[in-house]
Amino acid sequence: MEADPDATQGVPMATPPDKEPDMSHPMRFPDAALSLCAVLIVAASVPVAANAAPKADESARTSAAVIAVDQHWLEAEVGGDTAWLDAMLMPDYRTVGANGKVGDKAAILRSATKNRGSDKMRKEVDAWQKSHPTRQSVVLHGDVAILSFSNPETGRILSSDTFIYRNGGWHALYSQHAKVE
Repeated sequence: MEADPDATQGVPMATPPDKEPDMSHPMRFPDAALSLCAVLIVAASVPVAANAAPKADESARTSAAVIAVDQHWLEAEVGGDTAWLDAMLMPDYRTVGANGKVGDKAAILRSATKNRGSDKMRKEVDAWQKSHPTRQSVVLHGDVAILSFSNPETGRILSSDTFIYRNGGWHALYSQHAKVE
């Protein structure tokens, strides 16, 4: 089992606070309100340039790889890369929002399709990241990884993603979100 409680970087969330205030992981809980927009909640306290650090090998069985896959997930949703998302999300992927609503793989793919060719979502994500710092921590146990996002000031968990290692890579199976305060 490996934990990395000090890892911090931007990651996907569900919807902007003005659209769905109880979501903590925008991009991961698509529904009718999310059809136009999904946003991040997690970011470093000081934004880091995308090229500031070498990219982790997403196929490795490490905390860094899980975080890299999660970041790739964000980029794929923002950029509309549905082929990558389709391959990374398990067929029975589920996400549960703070309000108890359940989303699935198909909803994420529909949401990502709407972002293709537009920079609107990228601008919203960047603004969200700047105002919502979080800390990432990964727990690895065999072929299972749990990536959690917490408020660095309070330690309160905002969301968690569960990944399964299959066929040489990490695949998202489940996400759970808490209310953003």
